[in-house]
Amino acid sequence: MSFTGIVKNEVSKIDSNEFEKIAELNAILTNGAVIDNDIIKITTENASVARRIYNLIKDIYKFIPNIIVRKSLKFNKKLIYIVYFKKNNIEIMNIPKKYIIDDEESMRAYLRGVFIITGSINDPKTSRYHLEFLVSDYDYALFLNELLNNYKLNSKVLTRENKYMVYIKEAEKISDFLRVISAYNAVLYYEDIRIYRDHKNMTNRLNNCEQANIDKVIETANKQLNDIEIIKKVNIELLDEKEKIVALYRIKYPDVSLLELSEIISMETGNKITKSGLYHRFKKISQLACKLKEKL
Repeated sequence: MSFTGIVKNEVSKIDSNEFEKIAELNAILTNGAVIDNDIIKITTENASVARRIYNLIKDIYKFIPNIIVRKSLKFNKKLIYIVYFKKNNIEIMNIPKKYIIDDEESMRAYLRGVFIITGSINDPKTSRYHLEFLVSDYDYALFLNELLNNYKLNSKVLTRENKYMVYIKEAEKISDFLRVISAYNAVLYYEDIRIYRDHKNMTNRLNNCEQANIDKVIETANKQLNDIEIIKKVNIELLDEKEKIVALYRIKYPDVSLLELSEIISMETGNKITKSGLYHRFKKISQLACKLKEKL
């Protein structure tokens, strides 16, 4: 089962009070209901969602809706569940009336209903974090976007063919949304994977940084060895005593960094030299090599 299906299974089992049920069902009908003659139909591929819709209608409107199960005509041949009933006096609104989402719990229940019927979320194990809602009305997309951003989720609206996608890309914000709709098991799973991925990415960055430093050490050492070789071709005695010492130690230790070389020289000669002091001596060697190179 997809991660989307797992989350929908979890939130479909949440206990709700009457006002929360009204808000959730309103979101489901707004986004999922199709009116055919005088029949309202809601279709889903998720059995838990179908059961949730069935129970919400039964609890709120006090009648038993019909439910049928069919095989999808798509290539995957999945089962689809169709909950349907006569329209009667049930009102389907585009943007809900204020009283339906006028408190915190009702707003969360409404967003839960939107997710149940039209939301999808990538498994955090995949290469990218992504949560989206696909809706058919632009004004409704703006309304939903505003509702999500009440929780500072940084959602955005994008046109996709003849529909509108309201989406969230940031891992932390997606995790916050799962908390909003009370999908706490999904939050734990999502956070575990996110932390693991962040740790892995940081390790990779550190490894890359370490490799870059090694490459830089090798490149610097090779340049210094080339400079020394140019001077040796002419006369190594062109270097003063201090410069000659660092040149000989660089030849002896061609793969170490300046810091390591300064520590080796300090220890073996008994004369302390800092990394900065070593850098300035190699700079003089480089300047001399550059002048000699022009004459060769």
